Amino acid sequence: MDFTPSEEQSAAQELAARIFGDLSTHERLAAAGTGTDAELWKELCAAGLPGAVEDIGLLGLVLLLEEQGRTTAQVPFAATCVYGLLAVAEHGTAEQRERLLPGLRDGTAVATGAFPARGGVHISDGALYGAVPWVPWLRDATHVLVADAERVLWIVEAGASGVTVEPVETTASWAAGRLVLDGVRGERLGGGPGAYAAVLATARTAFAGLQAGVCAGSLARAVHHTVTREQFGRPLSTNQGVLLRAADAHMDTEAIRVTAYEAAWHHDEQRHYAAEALTAAWWASEAGKRVVHAGQHLHGGAGADLDHPVHRHFLWGRQLDAYLGCGSEVLEELGLLLAVDRLEEAS
Repeated sequence: MDFTPSEEQSAAQELAARIFGDLSTHERLAAAGTGTDAELWKELCAAGLPGAVEDIGLLGLVLLLEEQGRTTAQVPFAATCVYGLLAVAEHGTAEQRERLLPGLRDGTAVATGAFPARGGVHISDGALYGAVPWVPWLRDATHVLVADAERVLWIVEAGASGVTVEPVETTASWAAGRLVLDGVRGERLGGGPGAYAAVLATARTAFAGLQAGVCAGSLARAVHHTVTREQFGRPLSTNQGVLLRAADAHMDTEAIRVTAYEAAWHHDEQRHYAAEALTAAWWASEAGKRVVHAGQHLHGGAGADLDHPVHRHFLWGRQLDAYLGCGSEVLEELGLLLAVDRLEEAS
């Protein structure tokens, strides 16, 4: 395995880092509240970053999402790329790709996904019925990728008749909403078997990359605070307990990053990577919450301030901890997968 970014991936990551760093500031995030930063989204799309994902692959997307996570930028970048661009490009028909991809590339269309499937949506007489309690970035979406009880994927237009979007406030500021479907005529994505599992694995890998960035940003803030803050005449960072806590957080962050890279690399090499995606998701959940708790703790009393920038990393880290399955859920799924693989090898 070689995780060294290509020239195209490195260039895209550098561009993303510059845009996120310049525009996703604490002041702009505070002004955005729980909504999306429309100007930032417009800038990302004008730079061609969503469309670039088709060329730089899932590993490239993970690199871009790390940069988003460092600044907790409030844009539907991950959702549009995972549930829109990559889902349609990899599983859509030729007609669907021709019709849907241009809008997803230039940002005039925004996609999200009602994932994972939990039996909340069913088909009756060819129409979709049911409700999904919360869907990230739903308030911005033009298209929603919905998985029904049979795990068949449907593309639903957010403004279609029978679709109701009710605003929901979640732990992180993800412009989420409750999705209600009442006799909606959806469009089946492609039709090939296994599309649901493939999109879910892609989503878990991508959001693990986002978590790696969130954790790196939290840790960077904690390091800066402990180096510059003095207690009893010396920096906090000289205390052994602080050093050990920061070191553990660094190792956890690297574990999230490398497992996300490994899963993305397997995807791009067109290898089976269900186990790698679940491994990345487990690290993102279990290690992710440790890191953002450490980041807040290392800030001392300042970390308890809801308006402090590090608190936003804490909220994002906890949201990502449970999204697409918490640690115990994905660990159970991984165990079942490995057991089935062993039985197939033995037979």
